[in-house]
This record gives sequence, C-alpha cells and structure tokens, in this order.
Amino acid sequence: MKTIQIIIIIGLVALIHIYIVYLEMVLWTTKKGIKTFGLKNKEFAEETKVMAANQGLYNGFLAAGLIWSLITDKTDVSLFFLICVFVAGIYGSYSTNKKSILYVQSIPALLGILFIILN
Repeated sequence: MKTIQIIIIIGLVALIHIYIVYLEMVLWTTKKGIKTFGLKNKEFAEETKVMAANQGLYNGFLAAGLIWSLITDKTDVSLFFLICVFVAGIYGSYSTNKKSILYVQSIPALLGILFIILN
C-alpha cells in the first residue's frame, strides 16, 4: 500500500509529464514552446514538430504508466515508471546540455523512488 507522500509524488511526476506532452505536441511551434525548449527559431520548430510530437507521445506513455501504477496500487509498476522517468531525465539533461531537465524530471522521480524504497 502506498503512503500519501508516495501517491502525491507519483501524481506530481505524472502531471509534469502531461504538461511536457502538451508542450511537445501542441505548443512546440509557438513562442512558449520555442522559448521552453531553446529552439533556434520558428522555422526550426516547424521542421522538427513531428519529432517533438513523437517525444511527446513517449512522455504521455510515461504519464499513463504512472497513473496506472496509482490505480492498480502496484509498487513494482510505480518503481518501473519512476526509474524510466529518472533515466530519461538524466539522458535528456546530458544530451541537450540543459540542467533544467534534470531538475524537472529526474529529481522528482528520484524522490518517488526513494520514498518507495524507504517505505
């Protein structure tokens, strides 16, 4: 059984990923999307919008998995998806040289992992 702290952190990580889905699939070519992802310009955003939508879809799967883990109350499912988010955040931060990804994705996922392990 999950504690309220674990439920809150998993819910928070899921919400973060739902917002990332929205940014990547809907706002990529807007001023907000271009600024958020540090894109060169509108033309570059247009050229890469299909790739961004694909990334958004993957983030949606992570959010869906986390929500599923809350509905089923399966700790191993929660751990799996939190670890996936953690690794994706580390790789994203490293590959794009944006430390913000580490803070937005990896740190909350790591907190969830630690809460589950220590519970």
